[in-house]
Amino acid sequence: MNVIKIATQLLGGLVMVWALLTLNSGCSRYYQGPESDHFDGSRFFNPGQPMHKGFAEFLKWRLSGERGAWPRFSELARYDHPPARVEGEQLRVALVGHATVLIQTQGLNILTDPLFSERTSPVSWAGPRRVHPPGVSLEDLPPIDLIWISHNHYDHLDLVSLDHLWQRDQPRIIVPLGNDRIITAHNPAIRVEAYDWGAGVEVGPQLRVHLLPVQHWSARGLFDRNQALWAAFVLTTPRGNIFFDGDSGYGRGQAFQAARQRFGSFRLAILPIGDYSPRWFMAYGHMNPREALQAWADLGRPYMLPIHYGMFQLADTGYREPLQDLEQALAADQQAAARVQPLAAGGFWLVPLGEDVVHPEETATVDPRDGD
Repeated sequence: MNVIKIATQLLGGLVMVWALLTLNSGCSRYYQGPESDHFDGSRFFNPGQPMHKGFAEFLKWRLSGERGAWPRFSELARYDHPPARVEGEQLRVALVGHATVLIQTQGLNILTDPLFSERTSPVSWAGPRRVHPPGVSLEDLPPIDLIWISHNHYDHLDLVSLDHLWQRDQPRIIVPLGNDRIITAHNPAIRVEAYDWGAGVEVGPQLRVHLLPVQHWSARGLFDRNQALWAAFVLTTPRGNIFFDGDSGYGRGQAFQAARQRFGSFRLAILPIGDYSPRWFMAYGHMNPREALQAWADLGRPYMLPIHYGMFQLADTGYREPLQDLEQALAADQQAAARVQPLAAGGFWLVPLGEDVVHPEETATVDPRDGD
């Protein structure tokens, strides 16, 4: 690694540290409640698998990592213009980008981890910058009824986007414990519902949202690590269940196996496959494509939409690596290849109800222009 590259990475790391120190130096606890098997009275943790890596390991990665190639900013090949509603058993999913997915079914419009800002960062002038616009613009989004926030990292909880959607649609916002305080500190007018793992919430006739454990962690600065909870979401519907995991490591797979045991089957699993390098640092909180496929198998091999790639450079993983590694992992399993459908941001998919595969309207998996 040359001197310029080292200096650039060090400067970038110092800028982010300064921002995190400045914005969180006076933070207070996000949640106060009774101790449990995943809350010690002050911080949340993953039972049996606590995270031991901290700021020292983060600095080691930032100073020694070899970042994969990423393109410069470019427009997408196409953009989705979703319908106002999708009724009945039809299930339409559109990849806005990263972990932001528009789910439309049973007349309900759900948006996961909405992120429309230019950067995923504590400040607007520094930090990871998107390489493509959102695949669905804010102007083209239909009225949003429900928002799920999986955890408080900046690439999943974007307060600017959330504030805009609240002003426009006033949707129900469901978050794991502690994340509500982050949101209301930004805008006290926003109504947020915060729940623990295992909770179930009715969101419509025969529609219920459940929060489930996954292996991850939380922080928005240097002093608030694991003060807010993280979760996966399940939407139970009369025509099949939907599993959404915004971000997690695989661990021993117990979270996915327990979800299958509890809910029986799933119509669709939305699972992250990106930002997994270097493995020594990222494996705890980020699945690679092979682990995501193992999680998919644990869930019963439903249809699967991969997410968390191709929009922000957040790790050493190259721009094209997640989909290339996914393709290699699928090569030996024809059934899996038929049920796992990567989308480019701006693509949508009408998810089948039964066994017959219906290919997505937009099947390109990356921007066709070579910007590397």
